[in-house]
Amino acid sequence: MSVTFVILAALTIASAVAVMTLRNLVHCALALTVTFAGLAAFYLQLGAQFVGFAQVLVYVGAVAILIVFAILLTRGSEPPTERIFSSSWAIGAAIAVAVFGLLAGLIAYSRSLTREIPPAPTITVRQIGDELMSRYVLPLEVIGLLLTAALIGAVIIAMREEAK
Repeated sequence: MSVTFVILAALTIASAVAVMTLRNLVHCALALTVTFAGLAAFYLQLGAQFVGFAQVLVYVGAVAILIVFAILLTRGSEPPTERIFSSSWAIGAAIAVAVFGLLAGLIAYSRSLTREIPPAPTITVRQIGDELMSRYVLPLEVIGLLLTAALIGAVIIAMREEAK
């Protein structure tokens, strides 16, 4: 294991735990953004440049920012009054540990771990970009317009004030 992997793993796990435990919804969304960025760094470290950059563009650049905007535009001013843990949290934790143990055991003894790794594909991010900008430029532009229209519509709906 390399030092960068350990640092990325610690950062990603810490931010994922923060998403689940923080009480402030905006802080949870920002911790989710850090988790997405950590996953993108894992992809880049594994040599999957396209998946890593797609993770940054789609999840960090679009989904996480959209979540933050949605929270900021629609949240109420009153703080939550319910408790953070239910009375049966220990049962849920025990079930989660049991399921994790079962899945880890199944993966550890799986026959797919002993198979040969196929050779890496020779396609590069540049080739994918060239295809997107030449052969698939119309679908790319249509998707961009559709997402822009959806974002503008969401902002208009969120900012509409009731007539008094």
